[in-house]
Amino acid sequence: MKRLIKKVAVIGSGIMGSGIACHFANIGVEVLLLDIVPRELTEAEQKKGLTLESKVVRNRVVNDHLANALKSKPSPIYHQKFASRITTGNTTDDLAKIANVDWIIEVVIERLDIKKQVFEQIEKYRKPGTLITSNTSGIPIHFMSEGRSEDFQKHFCGTHFFNPARYLKLFEIIPGPQTSTEVLDFLNEYGEKFLGKTSVVAKDTPAFIGNRIGIYGIMSMFHLVKEMGLTIEEVDKLTGPVIGRPKSATFRTVDVVGLDTLVHVANGLYEGVPNDEAHDLFKLPDFISKMMENKWLGSKTGQGFYKKVDKDILSLDLDTLEYRAAKKASFATLELTKTIDKPINRFKVLVKGTDKAGEI
Repeated sequence: MKRLIKKVAVIGSGIMGSGIACHFANIGVEVLLLDIVPRELTEAEQKKGLTLESKVVRNRVVNDHLANALKSKPSPIYHQKFASRITTGNTTDDLAKIANVDWIIEVVIERLDIKKQVFEQIEKYRKPGTLITSNTSGIPIHFMSEGRSEDFQKHFCGTHFFNPARYLKLFEIIPGPQTSTEVLDFLNEYGEKFLGKTSVVAKDTPAFIGNRIGIYGIMSMFHLVKEMGLTIEEVDKLTGPVIGRPKSATFRTVDVVGLDTLVHVANGLYEGVPNDEAHDLFKLPDFISKMMENKWLGSKTGQGFYKKVDKDILSLDLDTLEYRAAKKASFATLELTKTIDKPINRFKVLVKGTDKAGEI
C-alpha cells in the first residue's frame, strides 16, 4: 500500500503536541491540532461576556498552547507563516474531522486510563487504514491497544518524538502485538526521509530505549550532585559543550522537557523494572519531590532549576531550595581542555583531573 501523508491530526496540544504539530507544518503537512474544552471561564472571558459555549472559549486551551509554543525558544517553527498550516479545535466539537486525516498522533497526558478513553473516542471517527500512534514516553504499547478493533491494532504503534521535536534527532517507533510490518516500514522511512530523524524500532519495554538510558543518566546526576556538593551551574558546565553535548546540558534540558515528564518516566521505571541492577537510582531525591510539590516544573511553569526574573536568570540552590543569583562555574581541569577541538580527546584530560571536574 502506497501511503501519502497530506494531513495529520495531533490530539493534545501541550509542549510536545504543539511541537509535533509545528514540525509537521515545517515539512508542508496540514495539521489538525485538538485539545480539551475548558471547564471554567477566566476572569477576562467573564468581563467580555463570553460563555462556555463561545467558540473562542472552547478553543482557548489549544490556542493558548500553540501561541506559547510559537513564542518559545528555540522556535519549533521554521517560519512563522508556516503556522497557517495548523488548524486548531477541540476534542468535543471537532473530533469527527479526524476522518479526513492520514495519520492520528495522540499526545495527551501520560495516564493509561485517559489514553484509552481518547482511543475509544478516536475509533468512532477514524477511517480504516489510517495510521494511529501514541507519543507516549514509556507506557506499554500493548496496554493502550487492548480492546481496540483489529484494524486499529494493525495500524497502531508508538511514535516517540523527543522534546524539542524539531531539533532532537531520535524517533522511536514501538510496535504493539498486532502492528503490521507495512506500518513499521513506512514510519521508519518517513521518519528518516521527511521528518529528518534517526528512526529506531524499539521493543515495548519500560521507557523504551532513549528514556531508559537518558533517565538513568539524569537520575544518576541528581543523586551525585548532592553527594559531591555541586551547584547546578557546575553540573551544566561539566555536562554541556565540553563533552560534546548541547549548551542546555543537564538542568537546563530538564527545564525545557519538564520536570513532571522526567519524574513520570522515572517513577514508571522504578515500578516497572524492580529487578534492574540500577533500580535504586530511579528513586526520586528529596529535592526533586519538593520541586514537584511546588510545581517548579521548568519552562512550562516559569521556573524550575532556573528562573527568569526581569532580565536576570536565577539558579536554584539545591540545599536551601531558594533561588539565588547565578554563580560562575570554573574548574582548572576545564581550562586545560580549551585548546582541544574534539570532545572525545578532551576526556583524556578530564578523567585525569584532580578537581571535581575529574571526579564527576
